[in-house]
Amino acid sequence: MLKKHFITGLVILLPLTVTIFVVFFIVNFLTKPFMGWVINILSSTRLKDFGFYIFSSEQVIRYGSQIIILLGLFILTLFLGVLGRWFLFNTIIKWSDHLLQKIPLVNKVYKTSQEIIKTLFISDKNSFKQVVLAPFPSTKTYSLGLVSRQSPQTCKTATNSNDLLSVFIPTTPNPTTGFLLMYKKEDLIFLTMKTEDAIKYIVSCGVITPEYPQTNESKV
Repeated sequence: MLKKHFITGLVILLPLTVTIFVVFFIVNFLTKPFMGWVINILSSTRLKDFGFYIFSSEQVIRYGSQIIILLGLFILTLFLGVLGRWFLFNTIIKWSDHLLQKIPLVNKVYKTSQEIIKTLFISDKNSFKQVVLAPFPSTKTYSLGLVSRQSPQTCKTATNSNDLLSVFIPTTPNPTTGFLLMYKKEDLIFLTMKTEDAIKYIVSCGVITPEYPQTNESKV
């Protein structure tokens, strides 16, 4: 019976002892190169006269130095990891962008899609900022559209309309393709819906429905 208890205690104690030994070894290995420098700094502070329960001031300085070094190494490692991932991620993005720009036919589609997305979500210009309901594909139905800008002057002259607007009608579920149509201003219903919400509505095939009141006031 005594032997069984001893073996049970050994099974519990031995892994704990090995774990503590390994942890202390790693801590000493990581902190040893910096200990002298940090101890000198802490020794010049009021900690040299400070004891904590069973720990002397020398022990407080030593263990405090190890904690500071470990925290510093953790922050440094974290910073290097973030920096490395950021550079690696940007390198991959730039390499992929360069590769797609070189592939015939694909580069045309990619560049056009990229320009549309940048205009929709990055550009500070007024293009694609106004969401409208446009009569499409027939006068009895409506589609969400984005006002690109005023139509070319030659189109206005040909239609004898000074309020002709270019409207992009995105397709579902890929909003980077669609139809470019021209409408008279009075044929459009202007909405207070944000461009981002309109794109979400289109991409989700109508599942994500932003609730915004409609208005007939034009922002163009």
